[in-house]
Amino acid sequence: MTTTLPATTAPDERIAELRQEIDACDAELIRLVQRRLAVSREIGALRSASGGTRLSLAREQQVLARFQAELGQDGATLGMMLLRQGRGRL
Repeated sequence: MTTTLPATTAPDERIAELRQEIDACDAELIRLVQRRLAVSREIGALRSASGGTRLSLAREQQVLARFQAELGQDGATLGMMLLRQGRGRL
């Protein structure tokens, strides 16, 4: 899809606007990752406290499958990074 620029918008101005949008997206992604990590750690602590294992491999496979289905192989890599961050080293 090609976006046409209004006659008054110079490419450099539009690039600056788009970079600001990327920066806002990055800030939101960082906030969401931090939230996800906190939730994941709480789940692990609750599982351990109740006598279970700290993590569920079946659940991790579901997460990886979803990321790969939506984002391809790089998505699976991203999903694995998030899982590692949330559970820590095994």
